[in-house]
Amino acid sequence: MPGLVLPAFFSYYSSPVKMMPTSDGGLMAWRLSIDTGGWEAATHLVDEILFAVGGEISVLTADEFVQRTEHDRGHYLQGEGPLFALYETVRGIEERLGRERRYPTPREQALIRGIRRKTFVMFEEELQRAGDPGADPTIATQV
Repeated sequence: MPGLVLPAFFSYYSSPVKMMPTSDGGLMAWRLSIDTGGWEAATHLVDEILFAVGGEISVLTADEFVQRTEHDRGHYLQGEGPLFALYETVRGIEERLGRERRYPTPREQALIRGIRRKTFVMFEEELQRAGDPGADPTIATQV
C-alpha cells in the first residue's frame, strides 16, 4: 500500500489490529484474540480498515495500541502467575476509581500505563516462545 507506514495500528470495532511488514515487502495484519490473548491473522480486513477509517475504525499510536491490547487482555483473560497479578493490580485500581466515582490522578494514570507496557512485553515474549507468528514485544518500545 503506497503511503502506508508500517507498523500501523488500528482499532477495528473496538478490537486492536496491527499491520506489520513482511520479509518480502508485503504486509500482514493481526487481530487480537480475546479468547487467547494471541494474534489471529486478519489480512482479510486490510482493505476495509484502510479504506473505511472512521466510525468503528480508527488509527492508533503504538502506545494507544499497547494500552488497548493490555486493557482487553486484562479484562478477558484469567490465569495465574506474575502477569495475571499485574492485570489484577490494574483491575483493582480501576475498580477503586469506579467506587470512588472519579478519574485517575496523573500518578494513577502513569502507574496503569507503565504496568500495561510491562504486561504487553511479558505477554508478547510468552507468545513468541509459544510460536505465535504475530507476537512482537518491541512494539512497546515504540511508545
